[in-house]
Amino acid sequence: MKSNKKIFGALTTGALLVATAYASAAETDPGASVKDRDDSAAVPSVTVSATRRNASLQSVPVAVSVLDGDALNNANRTSIDTIVQEVPSVTFRQQGGNKDTTIFVRGIGTISTSPGVEPTVSTVVDGVVYARPGQATLDLLDIEHIEILRGPQGTLFGKNASSGVLNVVGRKSSQATSGFVDASWYEGNEKRVRAGVSGAIQPGVVAASVTGLYADYDGNIDNVHAGGSKLNGYDRKGVRARVDITPIKDLDIALIADYLRSNSSPTFTAYKSTAAVFNAGIAPVVAGTENRQVNADIPSDIHDRNKGLSAQVDYRFNGYTLTSITAVRDWDNTQYTSTSAIGNAAEVARITAAFPATRDIGTVEFSQASQELRLASPKDQFVEYVAGAYYLHGKDRETYQRIVNNGAATNSGRADYGVKNDSYSLFGESTLNFSPVWRAIAGARWTRDDLSYDHVRTSTQTVAFPGVQPAVQNAGSTSEDGYSGRVGLQYDLARDVNTYATYSRGYKGPAYNVFFNMLSRDTLALKPETSDSFELGLKASAFDRKLTANVAVFSTKYANYQANFYDTVAGAVVTRLINAGDVSTKGVELDINARPTRALTLSASLAYTDATIDSFNCPPAAAASCNLNGKPLPFSPKWKSFTRANYALPLENGLIVDLSADYSWQAKTQFDLFQSPDAIQGAYGVVNAGIALSSPVSGWRIALVGKNLANKSYAANLVTSTGYVTRAVPRDDERYFGITARKEF
Repeated sequence: MKSNKKIFGALTTGALLVATAYASAAETDPGASVKDRDDSAAVPSVTVSATRRNASLQSVPVAVSVLDGDALNNANRTSIDTIVQEVPSVTFRQQGGNKDTTIFVRGIGTISTSPGVEPTVSTVVDGVVYARPGQATLDLLDIEHIEILRGPQGTLFGKNASSGVLNVVGRKSSQATSGFVDASWYEGNEKRVRAGVSGAIQPGVVAASVTGLYADYDGNIDNVHAGGSKLNGYDRKGVRARVDITPIKDLDIALIADYLRSNSSPTFTAYKSTAAVFNAGIAPVVAGTENRQVNADIPSDIHDRNKGLSAQVDYRFNGYTLTSITAVRDWDNTQYTSTSAIGNAAEVARITAAFPATRDIGTVEFSQASQELRLASPKDQFVEYVAGAYYLHGKDRETYQRIVNNGAATNSGRADYGVKNDSYSLFGESTLNFSPVWRAIAGARWTRDDLSYDHVRTSTQTVAFPGVQPAVQNAGSTSEDGYSGRVGLQYDLARDVNTYATYSRGYKGPAYNVFFNMLSRDTLALKPETSDSFELGLKASAFDRKLTANVAVFSTKYANYQANFYDTVAGAVVTRLINAGDVSTKGVELDINARPTRALTLSASLAYTDATIDSFNCPPAAAASCNLNGKPLPFSPKWKSFTRANYALPLENGLIVDLSADYSWQAKTQFDLFQSPDAIQGAYGVVNAGIALSSPVSGWRIALVGKNLANKSYAANLVTSTGYVTRAVPRDDERYFGITARKEF
């Protein structure tokens, strides 16, 4: 109750700041030029592409969070799972491999390993949609900033954006010759080196840039088996190249190529156990809430290769801009994992019928090709619009092998399966400028999905066996037409204060639950998932932009929600992707940025999210309980906040000392759709700080960084099994320090 009072107090304070901003905005000198404001201490203006054309963050009628690429790198937040700490409306589900991870926005995300289901949150990198969520969970190589669009964005960003969009914007090539090298080292032997060069090949016509990356980390989990080793680490190598061509004044061409290889060992540890046989099997490891040890003879090993080519062409004529984005991408993933916390067949004495040893080997070969065409009308007209067409072809081939040893016998199976998807869209959104202060928004999108799959499983079993099902062969196809859209009004209360009210219709296409242990009952296509969302927003700037405050209030209902249902077959838990029924999410989001002096910068974000199961549809012949109405959705803490302070102290010799600190906090989180009391992470907060010395003239910077200074251990995910619970251990599960250095030339 005390924590709730504190948070309500923070909301009240935020509301007062917004009111102050509104009152002050009306008093701001209208004769002050933009240059005058930029030269004073002010919150920097941020340009976003949330409406598919560049506009100020404070002017777009969309709830957007923006993260700076350099700031993320300095804070050792270099992947999607680490940046979520800075955005209270976003959470991340860590799982055994990249292809099983999921992003949640406002409490909504799709939990499934099936290639036949698309994500609820879309990831877009340099204008290219990543069709599989696992493609985007690697390293953020060379980005300018990330825009997180909250709520359904299906009109302009597509059908798999029914809860939100992560829009990653890469750095452009510069005409001036420049380069950089930055390196960092953190406790745990985590190392990261980036180097890049950019400049004109033909001044004014062709510029190019290349950035390379090497990063590795031993891990923070000790494997006590056979002399010991470190797990839960990674090594990554990548390169990104970009060529910007302006052959004529009104034509821009951007060619981008990227390649990234990653090896990782994500590992879950024993968190809780009530089974004596299990405890004996993991000995000498002892289950515990802060346990960072495993006893694994064959630990998890994940390999990824992600590469792509894209070409964006922008042609301007008579105030119009015609944009074409053509892209191809490939993602290969190989996973050596285990569904058992006991070990593998090498140590028979540790294996029992209750806790068998399993070994899973899975491969993914995914390719996609996409084409988008957009036409943006001239600005400052009564009718402004963006209209276009989109096509995506995705092809997935996977294999999955499982070997199960229960101490008495060894059984195995192999599944070969794949999914093909063709998606076609026509879309458009317009703004009607009724007056300088009144605007209306209207948009719609039509989508056609053609989805097919094939699945063949061979097995040593003729009857159901825990973990391995009998042989089966299935195939199917489906087609659906879907519609999404947005309508709304926007009103400027004052020059620097605007409000908006919108209704959005979201759409996520049909799905198939295609996976290793697919059963005959999984062959029917799931219905498309739809959402209806209402949002009210206010964005204000005041005191010559020394303060900005944005508030969004939202309520969204989802029908035919696609979710994983954990059922029991032959004594083993299997996942069943189903249309789970109706769910809803509602809440309030507050973002405040302040720069009271040139030296001091403050920011605070707070989100209250109430994501609830309204009506759960229990599938036929389900063995598990379905009494979930009124329960919270998983991975959705009701309260989450992030605050940061930075003080830049200039020295007489021209150097600058930067002092920074940030604090992220979230309320208790249920990780299990079926509300297991053992899958709840209690409320926790993480404190980080840093001190940096830099020379703007010489272009160098060196910093000391401290992470999780309060040494708070927590779980990134908790998975319940019969008799025990395992934990995903985050990178900052305990206090650690590091040093970073950068030189620009």
